[in-house]
Amino acid sequence: MPEVWKARFETTQGPFVIEVRKEWAPKGAERFWKLVTSRFFNDSRFYRVRPGFIVQFGIAGDPSVQSLWNAAPLADDPRRESNLRGTVSFAQFGPGSRRTQVFVNLKDNRALDRDGFVPFGRVIEGMEVFDRLYAGYGEWSPPGRGPEAARIQTQGNAYLDAQFPRLDRILKARPVLD
Repeated sequence: MPEVWKARFETTQGPFVIEVRKEWAPKGAERFWKLVTSRFFNDSRFYRVRPGFIVQFGIAGDPSVQSLWNAAPLADDPRRESNLRGTVSFAQFGPGSRRTQVFVNLKDNRALDRDGFVPFGRVIEGMEVFDRLYAGYGEWSPPGRGPEAARIQTQGNAYLDAQFPRLDRILKARPVLD
């Protein structure tokens, strides 16, 4: 994996590019490389869209694929960068809990820094795509009316397509090497 590389995402709302910097979060950058190069993100959904806060994605559409990654937690990286607008971090629920879910900061979210969210890259093209993503389902459930993360992981795209058909999707993601 290069020290700095780019991932290009084609979505239902247009393309965006993330520049990944290994120096920011070596373990996170390597995991993201593996996810992109294995086509993990292809045909997945933007299942948590919180305007003015974050957009989250990174649960495989195929539950059997997701279960393999869930069995491989990602060790924490020390934080070297702040969660500023456009930066990309792995979601987590405590130490040693990162796996595949990532989010893009839609504003400067420095409050997330103290909670252990570690940026590994930033959106360098197509930030406007995130403003166009469907946000009508609200926050995920519980407490909101949006999708349940556990059901996405066990039922995949079948659950999302049946109950949340307006969610935007990632058509494909691939590394771009300069």
